[in-house]
Amino acid sequence: MAKTTFLTFISSLCCFLGVFHLQITHAQIVIGKPVLEFTQACANDTFNSFTTSFVFSPESGVETSNQFLIELSDATGSFNTATTVFTSNPGAITASPANVSFSLPMFTAGEEYKIRIKSTHPEAVSASSNSFAAYYKIQDSPFTINDLTATAVFCPGGSYLLSIDNPGTGDNDSPLQYPSLTFNWMKETGPTTSVIIGQGPTLAVSEAGVYFAETNYGSCTSDSFSNRVTVSEATSEESADATIVSSLGNPFCSQEGPTTLQTITGNSYTWFKNGTIIPGATSQTYETESSGLYEVIVSFGSCEASGSIDLNTGDFTAEINVPETNLLESGETIDVLVTTNAIAPEFKWFLNEEEISGALENSFTVTEFGLYRIEITQTDGCVFTKELSFQVDEFTDPFPNVDKIPNIISPNGDGINDTWIIPIEYTSGTNSNVTILKRNGEDVFSTNDYVNNWPEDPLPFSDVNQVFYYIITPPDKDPIKGSITVLK
Repeated sequence: MAKTTFLTFISSLCCFLGVFHLQITHAQIVIGKPVLEFTQACANDTFNSFTTSFVFSPESGVETSNQFLIELSDATGSFNTATTVFTSNPGAITASPANVSFSLPMFTAGEEYKIRIKSTHPEAVSASSNSFAAYYKIQDSPFTINDLTATAVFCPGGSYLLSIDNPGTGDNDSPLQYPSLTFNWMKETGPTTSVIIGQGPTLAVSEAGVYFAETNYGSCTSDSFSNRVTVSEATSEESADATIVSSLGNPFCSQEGPTTLQTITGNSYTWFKNGTIIPGATSQTYETESSGLYEVIVSFGSCEASGSIDLNTGDFTAEINVPETNLLESGETIDVLVTTNAIAPEFKWFLNEEEISGALENSFTVTEFGLYRIEITQTDGCVFTKELSFQVDEFTDPFPNVDKIPNIISPNGDGINDTWIIPIEYTSGTNSNVTILKRNGEDVFSTNDYVNNWPEDPLPFSDVNQVFYYIITPPDKDPIKGSITVLK
């Protein structure tokens, strides 16, 4: 009986191990090295799709929940910080070989990229692909250097400064607006040939020749290149050119701080603003945060070079069509309009520091009293905000048509009966004399041009209400006399 039980146990164990071995076998796949269906990956905003193929085995080892991934290395071919550029839907790829396409991230730039394939269920990874050049051409259009200058001259022993325009001229899409880009400076060696002689946003040249810049997209061809500048050495009868470059571009945002103007290297420097010498500005650079026409004269001893830049701070103007203080009668309105040259402006309106819901245009109809404030934000180019404000108060007629002379006032600041309001036949323009006296006969107020404004200053109070006396003397009429009780 025991022998039979032992044999049964061994048989069951063998079946279990067989099934376990079968499961392990099904849980393993091998993924082949991906084959590139392209020689180099040159992407831009209109094209960004590249195909690769790979094999895997056995097909039966892929689970229904499996996903295949494509990982992209860094520019040196390392997968330490790999980027996943493709993920299949679960169970979508079940047949080998497989063809899939992927897209490049926007800041891809280099000559030694690789890809590899990974699976999730079961987990497996392929060998890396062959190396390939990959660039996302974020800027792929012509741009300008030196404000489209065609020719330039440098002093013997000096140099001429070539510079990529930022943001450029007109609709120029300056590559300097894309911090991830790098640049090559080229010198023509023949009608169709050129060599790289420098890198960066500027280049000082001291040899005659034809120069231009291009965005560094490696072995990928592109349309991101500049105009040509023909540079020559000045003769004794020629004047030379001195480029001026703004470190923050032109225009620049003065709210971000001053920009530094830089020119070519020489023996001495004289800077001008709007035609006037700038005292103390005798260096190769000059720092400023204001607009204006800046010029420089660079001396090389026997030769001088001059240059200029019309610097713009990127500021904008804004104004409203109403004065700072406005009077509004109850039931009336004021149409307020903001005029501005801001680029793509946005507007916010506030009443007594509370934002007015839905008020997002450059015009607003005022119906309430209070302090209004408008925020105007330039949202393109130099992004910053300006504010305008105005006050709207309720209009009060200083000469209401009252029937009789009042004998009680309460100057407590509540806007009701604060001053002594008399009939208009005795007020300003009638040449009536209005005199107010204390109980002891002391004259405290007297005028022939009364504008319903007494008392002009706060009156001292004792424990009882004060009583004053008035005398109104119209022209060619008998005086009118009475008393005024001032309530606390």
